[in-house]
Amino acid sequence: MIGEHIYWLGFLTSFFVVLMATPSLIKVAKLKHLVDEPGDERKLHTRSIPTIGGIAIFGSLLFAYSLWFPDEFSYIAKSIDNFKVVISSLILLFFVGIKDDIIGTAPMKKLGAHFVVGFIIVIIYDIRITGMHGIFGVGELDLWQSYLISIFTYIVVVNAFNLIDGIDGLASGIGLISSLAFGFLFGFIGNVPLALLAFILAGSLSGFLIFNFSPARIFMGDSGSLIIGAVISILTLNAIDLPSSLLPEHLQNIHISILIIAFLVYPLTDTIRAFTLRAIKGKSPFTADKGHIHHLFIKAGFNHRKTVLILYLFNILVILFVVFIPFQNITLNLLVLVALALSITFIPKAFLYAKK
Repeated sequence: MIGEHIYWLGFLTSFFVVLMATPSLIKVAKLKHLVDEPGDERKLHTRSIPTIGGIAIFGSLLFAYSLWFPDEFSYIAKSIDNFKVVISSLILLFFVGIKDDIIGTAPMKKLGAHFVVGFIIVIIYDIRITGMHGIFGVGELDLWQSYLISIFTYIVVVNAFNLIDGIDGLASGIGLISSLAFGFLFGFIGNVPLALLAFILAGSLSGFLIFNFSPARIFMGDSGSLIIGAVISILTLNAIDLPSSLLPEHLQNIHISILIIAFLVYPLTDTIRAFTLRAIKGKSPFTADKGHIHHLFIKAGFNHRKTVLILYLFNILVILFVVFIPFQNITLNLLVLVALALSITFIPKAFLYAKK
């Protein structure tokens, strides 16, 4: 099928662009001293590491998506709108991210940029969540409720990937898992443009992970994590309203909205947990600290490699659980998923307790 060929072409194009561009980026970053220095108590690395890896992710994604965007599938609803949203949103967020990587950006300014991107996606191009699909008995949403929930979803998802970028290979690996999951989902339902976008992101992150896995030779920085979060957000807003009837027959008993949450289970769990704990302490939710789940694993004695591999496995197992053991009641399904999500916090705590 032409769609499957395009997926491979997109994946391989973005993969090789990142693979060839990143070594040069590392050299330039070191020459120009565009590096993250150790010393801050929150930082877990012990040597200078370049921070502009997001340039390779951004460039490869835009190049591959523009090159392979399938005109013959433009009849699919909102495919052209999604193309415009991807290009415009990523360019804006790239400049916000690269400024933050080089000279720093105030959290409120970044939040303002997110509201602009959310406005473009949700209100200008009407890519939004229209209903809750029976979760807690809620069905269709009013227009203003749809706008608010959709913009909120975008901001949460994009910040989730930004916040988990704390140890080598975590954001890139979790982003790879999520993008592959979205790629297969959109591939199953025949939405080639969005499946292509997901597989292109997966290709970029596969190439980048070669340099970002512990011990990392380069960090993606905000210019990378914001790009990942934005693409995943666009995929999420497009997917969450899809009817299960579009899936293959043996998967039609799965609630797609629950499946999407499973795709993003680790970033969402860590972000909601971090924001809640900061609010309880009376701190701004955007205040950086060492209270993330991956920090708990490091405190418990796990190194970067073991920590990210455990978190990769956790995210994959939750997705498999939702796929193979679905509940008919969507609210019960969500509550079970929340319980599974919270379980990851008990593993490092158990090791810490044993050490004491």
